[in-house]
Amino acid sequence: MVNIEGTLGALLVGGLVAAVLSGVVDVQCFAYFKFYSTDFMRIKVLVTGVWLLDLCHTIFVSAALWDYLIIHYGDSARIDFIPWTLALTIVLTAIITFLVHCFFVHRIYKLSQNNLKIAIFLGGLAWLRLGSACVTTARLITLRHLHTFVAECAWSFTLGLSVSLSLEILITGFLFYFLMCNRTDSTSMNHVIDTLILYTFENGSLTCAATLASLIFWLAMPTNSVFLGLHFVISELYANSLLATLNTRKQLQRGGPERSLPTISVERPLPVLFPDDFRTDRRRTLLDRLSLRPPSRDREVRSKPTTLQINVEKTICTIDDGPPSAYSV
Repeated sequence: MVNIEGTLGALLVGGLVAAVLSGVVDVQCFAYFKFYSTDFMRIKVLVTGVWLLDLCHTIFVSAALWDYLIIHYGDSARIDFIPWTLALTIVLTAIITFLVHCFFVHRIYKLSQNNLKIAIFLGGLAWLRLGSACVTTARLITLRHLHTFVAECAWSFTLGLSVSLSLEILITGFLFYFLMCNRTDSTSMNHVIDTLILYTFENGSLTCAATLASLIFWLAMPTNSVFLGLHFVISELYANSLLATLNTRKQLQRGGPERSLPTISVERPLPVLFPDDFRTDRRRTLLDRLSLRPPSRDREVRSKPTTLQINVEKTICTIDDGPPSAYSV
């Protein structure tokens, strides 16, 4: 007897949820390019790359479901077969995860005042997770059957999920620690930092939960496809995590108790990522350090000192002892 619910049913549900989240990614990409058109080019390239990879991931998931449910409908022997489109979703998820991890590792690197040891350690884990996913995809395409893959190369998929889960926990912990270290006596700055900490835990908890669930089902029931259905969702959650982090900057600008922060206008949303240095005034430290926008000419003009000139006109009245009509000014 073939467990249809645990194989094709799990793939179908996972594919539908991934498709819905992919639509959310599209909306967030549209919002990003509309409201943050002046960000650095490297950030725009990153967002474009994540969006294209997510689109390809959705296409390959749909193609795999079409192969299972339409082309080979009713063929129970096909359930154990792994089409190449399904195998490619593994490496696409890993690439999206790698880009998002590198984004947050760079953020930690700047928040830690360029601590290279932490960045190298986290970056090495990100590369290890990507390498294990590449091995998993290659072996799935070669072996073509799930039970053969479980018997010969299950370690690669286990390693990839384990490293991804560990890296997500470490990134969340480091971000929390370094953001807490930047708390000041300023109410507005503490509001921004508290909001960033909240976003960090929300994004980290979602991706950690999805990765952990996929790992548990893989270790407990490797012969069905529940872990693959959950794995479809992981890439969507990582893409939305990145885009949500970028698109919440306007909310941070308007949410503080002090709305008129220096050098920030309504047309220029508050940047919240990629710090530059810690050597400025404490009230502006986090805002200046977490900049995603290239310096503009009007911002440079505003930063120049202004010279105030005061012209005083003095009037002298002279009154002599002559007639009242005789006086001079």
